[in-house]
Amino acid sequence: MNQEKIYDLVIAGAGPAGISAAIYGARKGLDLLVVTEDIGGQTNWSMGIENYMGFQMITGAELVDKFADHTKRYGIKIKEQEPLVELITEGRLLTVKTTGGAYMARTMIVATGKTYKKLQVPGEDEFQSKGVAYCATCDAPFFAGKTVAVAGGGNSAFEYAQQLSRITNKTYIVNLGKEPTADQILQERVLGAENVEILNSSMITEITGDRFVQGIKVRSQDDGPGSERYLAVDGVFVAIGLIPNSSFSSGLEKNGEGEIIVDNCNRTNIPMVFAAGDVTDVPHKQIIVAAGEGAKAALSAYSYLVRN
Repeated sequence: MNQEKIYDLVIAGAGPAGISAAIYGARKGLDLLVVTEDIGGQTNWSMGIENYMGFQMITGAELVDKFADHTKRYGIKIKEQEPLVELITEGRLLTVKTTGGAYMARTMIVATGKTYKKLQVPGEDEFQSKGVAYCATCDAPFFAGKTVAVAGGGNSAFEYAQQLSRITNKTYIVNLGKEPTADQILQERVLGAENVEILNSSMITEITGDRFVQGIKVRSQDDGPGSERYLAVDGVFVAIGLIPNSSFSSGLEKNGEGEIIVDNCNRTNIPMVFAAGDVTDVPHKQIIVAAGEGAKAALSAYSYLVRN
């Protein structure tokens, strides 16, 4: 660690919240650094985005490219493949440790997002953004008139199925449990649709296809070991949960789900540390919401620096 270099601001994460924070920070003239696993975060997983102002439709990859181009305009320093691993407070300074180094800063914005829980089955990674999706709000419209499967049995899975059942020919719900755990009223709405079929005590064991998803293999616990059923589907929506990327610090106050608690100025319980985006307890995990929260966090960090 270079003890002589102290950044005004270090931003952890380069999804919509982190990139927005970096642009606002750079425009305020802050000496800042972004440390991140990659650029784009969950945006990379979206097949298409139709609810981000200025674009009637843009793929996740295309939007991420525009994020990256925007940072280059301001000469923002980004260290990729350096995710945050530890945050240490030392008086009125912070030490931000990553997998590749350690950096000192006067303020920090945590924008590390969330990670989708994955099925961990063959074909999932291969067909990501080619029929495998993790956000129905983002990608459901691309499956109009098609057949899809939703993995999960909780509220998120049933909310996905509700959105999808309105536009698809057929929606399967593949639920590992004997019964779904979604709210009863949500179950009634979804399972009352003629084009929805639920497979309880079942799990997806493989996702198959050519260039895009063409089917899934499903194993039922009720049919005994070794029994599998093939379903022809055009898409698979995985809704088995999200994990906040917040394990790097025990000092930040979090809610029961591990999300960092922030106020309306994106302040955490540590005065120099701000947080934005999906890693926080702010509701509605959307790209545009995260971008707005990132801008707020940067302005709050700047105000803190001016005062102190």
